[in-house]
Amino acid sequence: MSAAPGRSQARVPSLRVQAYENFREQIVRAQIRPGQFISQRELMQLLGMPLGAVRELIPRLEAEGLLQTVPQRGLQVAQVDLKLIRNAFELRLLLERESAIRFAQEASDAELARIEDEHRAIVERARTGPIDEGLLARATQVDWGLHEHMIDAMGNALISEIYRINSLRVRLIKFENSSLSADILLAAMEEHLWFIEALRRRDTTAVAERLGHHIESARRRVLGLPRPTLPWSSQTATP
Repeated sequence: MSAAPGRSQARVPSLRVQAYENFREQIVRAQIRPGQFISQRELMQLLGMPLGAVRELIPRLEAEGLLQTVPQRGLQVAQVDLKLIRNAFELRLLLERESAIRFAQEASDAELARIEDEHRAIVERARTGPIDEGLLARATQVDWGLHEHMIDAMGNALISEIYRINSLRVRLIKFENSSLSADILLAAMEEHLWFIEALRRRDTTAVAERLGHHIESARRRVLGLPRPTLPWSSQTATP
């Protein structure tokens, strides 16, 4: 029976779209690791999707550089190397710099206050109590959430899609080298607060500079290099 005239019907994602989202979630949860070999049937079981949907998914993942077919060995998740790190972080900087500048110009005061409050709540919990798995998960959510929110605020679906594909590469890189952990949580949140302070002043020059510093800090961390010193100044409100 067809739906009654005027009644909206929920749009059900295709199996291929569901399979892609499940693959993305497995990367976020670190269930799929860089360089890992996996068969089609293993991937089917991991994603909870039928074999047909997985076979349709594979060409998309290969085109995005997240998966490759290795003769006589099967499917291999992208390996982390210096080229991938350079390319992924350069693309991230290009996309996020423009989104951050626009966000500084267009976001409401209430929205920026809410974002700052979320970060300060995490910093307060980290300074006054144990840094457990729950806090780490929340901090990671808030960390990535700010970057994705600024990208999506541009209202450009193509940019959002490109950013999310690249963010999967960055997540693979971070899981291979160094994910958000107890010893770096405070430093990461303080960098965000330093960046948010520039957002709230609507200082687009400082926003671009501080975002660049934050992304360079993340790049150096995954390379095992010392983090750049946070350049506090007498005019900057420290977290």
